[in-house]
Amino acid sequence: MTRSVYVAAGEAESNKGSVALGLVELLSRQVGTVGVFRPVVRAGREDGLIATVRSRFQLAIPYEACAGVTYDEVHADAERAAGDIVARYRALAGQCDAIVVIGTDYTDVGAPTEFGFNARLAADLGTPVINVVSGRGRTAAQISAAVELSSRELAHHHAGELAVVVTRAEPGALAPGGALAPAPPTAAGLVPDHPTPVFVLPEEPSLRAPTVADLMDACDGRFFLGERDGLGREAGALMVGAMSLPNILLRCTEGVAVIIPSDRAAALLPGLVAAHTAPSFPALSAVVLTGGTDLPAPVDRLLHDMAVPLPVIATDHDTFDTATRLSAVEGRFTPEATGKIDTALRLFAAHVDGRLLLERLDIAKTDVVTPLMFEYELLDRARARRRHIVLPEGEEPRILRAADILLRRGVADLTLLGDAERIRTQAAQLGLDLDAAHVLSPFDAQLRERFAREYAAVRAHRGMTVELARDTVTDVSYFGTLMVHTGMADGMVSGAAHTTAHTIRPAFEILRLGLVSSVFFMCLADRVLVYGDCAVNPDPTAEQLADIAISSAGTAAMFGVDPRVAMLSYSTGVSGAGAGVDKVRAATELVRERRPDLEVEGPIQYDAAVDPGVALAKMPGSTVAGRATVFVVPDLNTGNNLYKAVQRSAGAVAVGPVLQGLRKPVNDLSRGATVADIVTTVAVTAAQAEDDPTPQNQAPQKAAARS
Repeated sequence: MTRSVYVAAGEAESNKGSVALGLVELLSRQVGTVGVFRPVVRAGREDGLIATVRSRFQLAIPYEACAGVTYDEVHADAERAAGDIVARYRALAGQCDAIVVIGTDYTDVGAPTEFGFNARLAADLGTPVINVVSGRGRTAAQISAAVELSSRELAHHHAGELAVVVTRAEPGALAPGGALAPAPPTAAGLVPDHPTPVFVLPEEPSLRAPTVADLMDACDGRFFLGERDGLGREAGALMVGAMSLPNILLRCTEGVAVIIPSDRAAALLPGLVAAHTAPSFPALSAVVLTGGTDLPAPVDRLLHDMAVPLPVIATDHDTFDTATRLSAVEGRFTPEATGKIDTALRLFAAHVDGRLLLERLDIAKTDVVTPLMFEYELLDRARARRRHIVLPEGEEPRILRAADILLRRGVADLTLLGDAERIRTQAAQLGLDLDAAHVLSPFDAQLRERFAREYAAVRAHRGMTVELARDTVTDVSYFGTLMVHTGMADGMVSGAAHTTAHTIRPAFEILRLGLVSSVFFMCLADRVLVYGDCAVNPDPTAEQLADIAISSAGTAAMFGVDPRVAMLSYSTGVSGAGAGVDKVRAATELVRERRPDLEVEGPIQYDAAVDPGVALAKMPGSTVAGRATVFVVPDLNTGNNLYKAVQRSAGAVAVGPVLQGLRKPVNDLSRGATVADIVTTVAVTAAQAEDDPTPQNQAPQKAAARS
């Protein structure tokens, strides 16, 4: 049976999109296929919320299946439109395990009756309602009155209220704990006088800020030159550049979008681009050229030959009209607005009790584990632990973009290694918010001396001296590893701009417990498997293979995979002989001796390990054959080819390599790692960190870190 929830707001600009996005993410952790449905959309343009949800959560369902009818159709015949909406919803429900229905936007239906329209639709669809009430400009008493009024409206139309979410609540309306003042919530998040849970999302200014794409849309603009990636950047302010260049530069603020007439662009635009890249000037979000006048040919050629590091938009409207249009723009969700989406998801996760909502929806967690579900499980686990991770490649753009996401989502505390001024300038140019990150130079005099003494002590048996160590520890991989070793960080992630050897050699020297090995989490369409060791040990002995199996089972269990270990070989059971098979057979016996509690089988071929039919023929009665979850390969050649073959042929998502056998976690990135790969690897590293960090394991003070 498809479970669904209807997100309805009593007025415009309620920020119900944040609630809808949070619900989709919440449900995506529980069930396999989540859909989004908008009963009414505008004609002739793609709905931004549908597009955002489909893009962000990788929905395979076509856009058309997610949209009901148009506002014009509602005006023409409301009764018939309601019937069409129900029919389209039921068609979508046949393809989904859960659906989030997002109500109308207070644009065309008519404000006094629109909430009632949504309430009737929710009743027709048999869908409980999340009642979204805006707290903007309201006192606590006014918010409470609005909640009661909208709840009565839902009851009048026989729509069930699942919960209330008060959005955009201003500080004066909130008690210290974030509840509606003066009534504190109970432990379950309830306001005592209301029969359903009430959650409160505080006002978040960045959600109101329009993106550059919003500005371009509002002024009928077109992308002229620069970075298209910057279209998702938030515009913190607007300024009309009607003065000379020096006076404009004096008035620029961080994230401002500057509006200039296109017939003055030759004089102003090169200077604005130069200021954007200069460390001593605020970074702009965009430049908007008005009037539609062509640039002089030499200037046009110069600008198009330059690497302009911000988006430049052109519009045919005049300056006054453009400024009027842009000043009225309110931020909205689009697929490009990644920062806004991450902020909204963090806000929802921090202030809404997801477990309580799932209980009230009566949604049990499915046995299926999709790649998206595994990713969210990682992020949840990391958020709950809130560890401190050091990123040595702090000047790499992908690392900076990932850090922005990690901080917005509250996944981990971060230290970036590098030059503070360069990092700040790059972040501003990319439109990233890294104020919460610690920035630390590997040439910090005090830490350099401390780390040199620590490293010399650890490597004294190899003849290391403090004098030699002073040069070694300024290498970012050594510096980051020593931060982990001394308790200044819980873990380290590197490798986006360095080789694997450069990243993990310091960890081998400083943090090694025993045999260091690795696993990949292979996320198939409906389950997660663990492959070890596909990245570190070329040809392990039987004893090492047993260590790898035991470590891999432990890592699997740590991340929610019930370990059933298959020791892979080219034969199953007693059917084959040879040095390779004998090694695997000996390793299997060692695992059974050391860990009699583990389910392990070997030697076993891959088909017998995963296919119940083959298992029945080749190894009847085995508790592992046909249902293995952890696969231990006999050598690196086999392992590397195996995981890549499964990744490509089955469309699996490979997470890793995740290192094991270290005192504290250090993980390596591929030099081709995407921003999403980096985010996932940091979450894995945070989840690996010990539950009880030592007292020294604290974030460095910001003042010291930025010195």
